[in-house]
Amino acid sequence: MNSALTRFLVLAVPLLIVAQAALLRLPPDKETLEAPDRAPLVRPGDKLARSGDEIMVCGQLFHVGAPVVLWTDPGGYDAYRTECRFGPIEQSAWEVASLQNKELKTPARYNLRREGLTPEQIERVRGGGWDLELLQGVVDQFVLHYDQSGTSRRCFQTLHDRRCLSIHFMIDLDGTIYQTLDLKERAWHATTSNSRSVGIEIANIGAFTKEELGDRFNNWYTRDENGWRVKLPEGEVRTPGFVARPLTPDPVSGEIQGKTLMQYDFTPQQYESLVRLTAALCRIFPKLPCDYPRDDSGMLIPHKLPDDQLKSYRGLLGHYHIQTNKVDPGPALDWERIVNGARAMMRE
Repeated sequence: MNSALTRFLVLAVPLLIVAQAALLRLPPDKETLEAPDRAPLVRPGDKLARSGDEIMVCGQLFHVGAPVVLWTDPGGYDAYRTECRFGPIEQSAWEVASLQNKELKTPARYNLRREGLTPEQIERVRGGGWDLELLQGVVDQFVLHYDQSGTSRRCFQTLHDRRCLSIHFMIDLDGTIYQTLDLKERAWHATTSNSRSVGIEIANIGAFTKEELGDRFNNWYTRDENGWRVKLPEGEVRTPGFVARPLTPDPVSGEIQGKTLMQYDFTPQQYESLVRLTAALCRIFPKLPCDYPRDDSGMLIPHKLPDDQLKSYRGLLGHYHIQTNKVDPGPALDWERIVNGARAMMRE
């Protein structure tokens, strides 16, 4: 090799190496960025935007189309916390609160869904590692409750702070959906159905016999020029200035568990959110049919299901379908409105 060629290579090779390295560091060109079959450029630290209508299932977000507040959001209700949510913070720790309230038997108000899982699956998920496909094989019931507290704020206080219970969702009077736990968790709300169900508390003061009623309705509802409305304390719900009115103008009477009960209906906003949430859950969970317990004539069954029927039942159901001592969600709930509305959305 002559000296001229040697000098050329000595100078050229380093330049080629530098040029190649520079090309590797170049950002994607405009065509690459705009290509529809390629993911957009994501940089470390970029914020992932939410729409405010997402629920969380196995750490994944799913749209509902209604306002949702997660337990991680400002103003949310966090059932993962061991301390009480309300009252003086100095007395909120479970170690302190449990001395004053014997119902607070454990720091956690939820536990692991184990029923139907193999030992290997239990070992895999015990640390939280649920995948969506596994949970889809477990959840086949959606249990509806009324909270008998009147608002979601009071409901969470009752469940979490007083009774050591939990629920996946709450729907407030203004239609806001609060999610307190990921759906992979086994919430404590419906005894024998806890392991296989998702539960929801719908804000409503409840259903009562004539003998039980007393002044309950008068204390919670009042009448103005536009009809009946709830006597809501200022700031009790998320929507400023919200006026809560039952969908049906007068109390609804009906028979549950063989008793004639009276109940004011849920609000239009609650029905709208419940329909959308039902549609979302029935799409997410293939083993959850969009229907409710019916008799041979197709009518709603207004009492506890026999044990063998409950064991095989899949779909929406009330708390009273599970336990003889429960009457929620009461006679006012329009099951057809919920199911037909959800089915229509699922067909869209």
